[in-house]
Formats: sequence, structure tokens, C-alpha cells
Amino acid sequence: MRVSGYAQGEVDLAATESTAVEGTARPARVAETSGANLSARQRRREYALFAAFVAPNVVLLAVFSYWPVIYNGYLSLTSWDLLSPTKPFVGFANYADMFSDPDFIAVLWRTLWFSGAIVVVSMAAGLAIAMLLNQRLFGRNLVRTSAFAPHILSGAAIGTIWLFIFDPSYGLLKAVIEPIGLTSPAWMTDSAWALPGLIIVYLWKNIGFVAVVYLAGLQNMPRDLYEAAKIDGAGSWVLFWRITFPLLSPVTFFVAITTVIGTFQAFDIIAIMTNGGPGDATTTLSWYVYQQAFQALDAGHAGAGAIVMFVLLLFITGAQARIMERRVHYR
Repeated sequence: MRVSGYAQGEVDLAATESTAVEGTARPARVAETSGANLSARQRRREYALFAAFVAPNVVLLAVFSYWPVIYNGYLSLTSWDLLSPTKPFVGFANYADMFSDPDFIAVLWRTLWFSGAIVVVSMAAGLAIAMLLNQRLFGRNLVRTSAFAPHILSGAAIGTIWLFIFDPSYGLLKAVIEPIGLTSPAWMTDSAWALPGLIIVYLWKNIGFVAVVYLAGLQNMPRDLYEAAKIDGAGSWVLFWRITFPLLSPVTFFVAITTVIGTFQAFDIIAIMTNGGPGDATTTLSWYVYQQAFQALDAGHAGAGAIVMFVLLLFITGAQARIMERRVHYR
């Protein structure tokens, strides 16, 4: 009996200890479970808040950016005159017509030359102007403002101003070059001079923007690198090619992409100054799309031209990103 009572006491003690342990562990499990539920609720709130902020932008992009591209792709597969209630499906006939037309091939080459000339010259001249404006010069703030001012002017105003400058009879350019024995060409009515004239106008408009962007990059250059290179005996040319130009690679990448896109979409100044002429001397891809849509009332060819421009821009910007991804230094 005594042994049995002793054993029973041990059993009661073990049961009491087990109950005490379970009593202390249960609040920890409850706290852990409630913490997990609270974390899940917080994540759901964060997702809902994210969706609330992002949804308006997604809707706007879907309605005004993505859907027009998709619908334009559909129109490029039809033959529609913008007036008929029906849109007959013709498949890829519009694309076949365009790429078998020598005039359209000429438009593509003209667009590439127009865009390439503006991109290369504006980047080179813009960087040179930015390096000049980065020096401690008298009145440099006024010069910076003056250089950027053409970029914010409307295309209609720029076109009107340059029509007066280029006028071969009483234009400002004629008054400047005649005293030195030169003759002003008929810029906007001569097919040999019309496109170079437009390139000059777009360069005047864009170089200031490129210069200001490069200037912002130059002002963030680490001065200690220049000081160390000068101590090692590096000259100005070495400093530019070994330090300045590589560190400006993100700015160069940004300027190249935005300038290519802007030149492919050039329209307003062409409309004011040449209307795509004389003949088709200044007809670029954007103007071709306008002609097909609103002058020829051919939505199918206009849509196909717009898709070709979209694919070209996608390819060019992708190639630029691919080529420059190993040359862009963000640190």
C-alpha cells in the first residue's frame, strides 16, 4: 500500500507538471497563431492599398495606350475608308502593298536618315555646349536658359519663325550670308534642300534640351576622380575619354532613346514648314501615316504604317539597350 501510494503520488505530480507545461505553452501557440493571422491581414491590406493606387494608372494606360495599339493592329488588317460602316478583312495585304512600293521604302530610308542625323549631331553638339556651360563663365545662367528655351516652344511657332529665316527673298539667313557672297537656297521649295532645312530646325529645337540633360550629369561628377587623375598627369583629353564620357553613359543612353523616339514622331514642324513636300522630299513615316489616314482615307495602310513605325522603334531602342547595357555605368 505504501509503494502503491508513492507511485500514485508520482503520477499525480507528473500530471500536475504536464498540465502546468501545457498551460504555459497554450498562450504561446495562441500568440503565434494570432500573429500569423495579423501578418496575413496586413499583407492583404498592403495588396489592396497597392491595387488602389495602381489601378487608375493601369486603367488609363490600358484605355489610352495599349488598346489603341491593339485596335490599330486590327485596322492594319482591314480595308476601311473611315466612313464605311464595315471593315473588310484583308489580312496582310496592306503590308505587302507597302513593302512592294518603292515610295514607301524611300520613306523608311528618309526617316532613318532624318532621325540618325538629328540624334548624332544633337548629342555631339549638346555635350560640347554642356561642357562649355559647366565652366565658370559670366552670364552662364542666362545662356543656359536661352539654350533650353527653343525646346519649350510650340512646333507651330518654331515652324513660322524658321520659314521667315529661310525665305530666299527677304529672310534673315539671306541678309546674313549675302554680304559674304553666298546665295540663300530655296530651302522649303527645293527638294534637295527641304530635308536638310528640317534637320537644321529640329537640331535648333533639341540641342538645348540635350545640353541641359548633359549639364545635369556633369554637375554630379565625383571631383575626387579628376583630382586623382590630374595628380597622375592626365590631360584634358584623357580626363574626358577616361572619366567624363564613361560616367555620362546613363545620360547618353537616356538622350539617345528619347531623341530617337522624338524624331520618329516628328510631325508639327513638318506640317507647318513643308506639308511633306516638295513632292515627298520631307515625307517621313509619321507624315506618311497622317497622309494615308486623313488625306487618302485609307485606315488600313495608315494602321500598317503605324505598326511598322512601332516595330522599328521597338527594334532600335532594344538594340540600343543591348549595345549599351555593358557600357552604361550607374556608379
